[in-house]
Amino acid sequence: MPNEKRAHDPGAALSSGAGLSSVERAISALEHLARHPDAGVSSVATAIGVHKSTASRLLVALAGHDLVEPGTVRGHYRLGTGILRLAAAVGGRLDVSSQAAAVCAGLAHRLGETVNLAIRQDEVVVNVDQAEGGGTITVDSWVGRPTPLHATSSGKVLLAYAPEPVRARVLADLTRYTDATVTDPQRLSDQLEQVLTDGYATTIGELEVGLNAVAAPVRRADGTVIAALSVSGPAYRLPAESLPDAARATVAAAAEVSERMGYLRSGDPDMS
Repeated sequence: MPNEKRAHDPGAALSSGAGLSSVERAISALEHLARHPDAGVSSVATAIGVHKSTASRLLVALAGHDLVEPGTVRGHYRLGTGILRLAAAVGGRLDVSSQAAAVCAGLAHRLGETVNLAIRQDEVVVNVDQAEGGGTITVDSWVGRPTPLHATSSGKVLLAYAPEPVRARVLADLTRYTDATVTDPQRLSDQLEQVLTDGYATTIGELEVGLNAVAAPVRRADGTVIAALSVSGPAYRLPAESLPDAARATVAAAAEVSERMGYLRSGDPDMS
């Protein structure tokens, strides 16, 4: 049964034009979900240029490998935790997780709020570690969930230090999540420049109403920003006026992780 064998041979499928097209479509679908978290099947189908039924089958196949998962609305999808398994191959960036774990846990305990460590993957933020502060009401787990660069404190830090082409693409497509989300490119650009001056970024209800956060950069030995360490909590516990104090603690914690990564501080912003 030679034909039957070929139909079940992944190598044979990939060597054909149809197989290669399927791989390209899968990659395009993942990239679309990275840029548009929680997108519907129709949105994915339009983005990759296929019929809705084809996109649905593709997403089901990706879900089978945990590369995507159901979104908050029926028929919607977002990137899955399987993405983190692939990211594990990027040794240098993931090593920061082990170096930051104890620092994040200590900061969460001191402030009583949720602490996250996040990295940038193209035009989204992916949280790779989270420590809980022990409050009665806590922030949902963000580990493995992509979040937008422009509407999160970690994202603003990572975007501030991102290559100019990445910044330009993000500024050209600023999705509104709440009334507080910054969608004016010039205003966001000004905020990013302020991040470079202050050494931290804040968000006040920009991704979720009632959720505030502050984040600071984590650097590797050569000074390159490879991650962002953030503190987030409900507005009644972490109000806007308390963010400067939280920023001092966050910057100090991020600097400690940076030192563990071999970075020697020089000329960092004065947080006194």
